[in-house]
Formats: sequence, structure tokens, C-alpha cells
Amino acid sequence: MQKKVVPYHNSKKDKKEQVAEMFDNISNRYDFLNSLLSLGTHKYWQRRLTHSISPIEGKHILDVATGTGAIAFALSAKGAKQIIGIDISQQMLNVGLTKLESSGIKNMILLPGDAENIQFENNSFDAVTVAYGVRNFSNLETGLREILRVLKPGAQLAVLEFSKPKIFPIKQLFGFYSRYAIPFIGRLVAKDQRAYSYLPESVQQFPEGESFLRILRQEGFINATCKPLTFGIASLYVAYKP
Repeated sequence: MQKKVVPYHNSKKDKKEQVAEMFDNISNRYDFLNSLLSLGTHKYWQRRLTHSISPIEGKHILDVATGTGAIAFALSAKGAKQIIGIDISQQMLNVGLTKLESSGIKNMILLPGDAENIQFENNSFDAVTVAYGVRNFSNLETGLREILRVLKPGAQLAVLEFSKPKIFPIKQLFGFYSRYAIPFIGRLVAKDQRAYSYLPESVQQFPEGESFLRILRQEGFINATCKPLTFGIASLYVAYKP
């Protein structure tokens, strides 16, 4: 069994508590660093995720690990009936709530919530989205089972997650960038020594591609597919509840 990757190696807190602490620490710089470190490519990835929920009109959607609400805002703009975003980091939610209050949007709610113990009833949502969040679950299988539980029969899960490029020279360039440049820039801007070292470590450990599809099927999802994005730097996974 692989050792569980955590943000703070010397902490006595469990992974879930450490992840919440890490995102609390970087919340004020998170959106800026997303744009900076991805060179704006994250906007394209987000569009691919939201476009995968089609048709979107009239749907009740849960955005798990919503962070500052980027995906939730995008889904709201596309005409969903209601978006609920949940996250374990209150400070990330606070950033999103500030944006929400000034936006005038009425079909979106941001709430504290744990992906591994979702506070909603069975068969509640027409779709669930997760962007860059599943690799942070303390127990991946538990989180996926909870998502399956709250989805309506036939409803869709869409997951956007980082992956490891396989093509030369993208593999080598991205490896250098993620190992050296991302931690350096993250420490410089976010003032957290570990947050942006944890990012490439967690990507390396995540069971991507066919391995993740196999886990989705084991946990009860059907018609699971994976679409690599931008030379495999990210991947879009789509699956359905039977």
C-alpha cells in the first residue's frame, strides 16, 4: 500500500484536517495562483468540465470541494436551476461568499461540507462536479460512494483532476515545472512552505486514468470515461449512477 500523501508531514492531524488547514492558509491567493501557475489554462479545463453537464438547464447540481466557487459560478452562468457548493475549508468558502454577495446570483449556495459525509439525502442531485478535489479526499472510495448516494438514478458525475503527461517532451517539461517551479512560486506568493509542494506530490500519488476509472466502476458508477486535456496535464472523468 502506498503511503498517504499529506500537506504537512510533521503534523499530528489527519489528512482531512491538514487539507482544510492548507486551503485556509492559501485562500486569499488561491484564485490568483491558479491563473498564474496554469498560465490561464485552468479556464479552458473548467469550461470542458461545465460543458460536459449537458443539458444543464433546470438541473440541481452539487459542486464538491468547491473552494472559492469557480465551478459553481460557471455552472450558474450556464443556466442550472440551483448550484450548491460544499467545502471543508471555511476560509476558501469565505472568499467565494464575498464574490457571491457582490454578484447578485440567486441560484447558488456555498456551504461547509465534507465529501466523505455529504449532508444531503439520497438521490438529491441531477449532477455532481468535483474540480481538483478527489485527490484530496482522505478516503477516495468513501467520497465516491457518498457522491453516488446523493446522485439521482441516471445522473452524472464529472471530475476534473490533474494527471501526469506521457508524451515527450511534455512529460519532462511538466515534471520539472511541477517539481521545482510550482513549489517555488507557491512559497513566494502564498507564504505556505508546504501547500504547493503537496500539489505535485498528490498528483504523483493519485490513481489516474484507467486506475481511477476502475475505482469508479468498483464503487458502482457506470459508463465511466476519461478525456486527457492539454497533453494529459489534466483529465476529465465522466461517469453515471445506474
